[in-house]
Amino acid sequence: MAQAKLVQHAVKTATSGTGPSVVKEIVYGTGLGIFVGSFWKMYHVNSRRKVEDFYASYEKGEITVEAQG
Repeated sequence: MAQAKLVQHAVKTATSGTGPSVVKEIVYGTGLGIFVGSFWKMYHVNSRRKVEDFYASYEKGEITVEAQG
């Protein structure tokens, strides 16, 4: 009998807490997505700028490209 009450107490304690807040999870996920997405975007914009600068210099004749082989 005492063991049954212990089990009932353990189950009640485990299930009495409030579950995760869906609204909080959505807000956290959206905020994290915007934060990481902005860094991803900055990385690609800088990469594209470097490539465009390279080709602009190449077309002006400021740099040349040699094939190794």
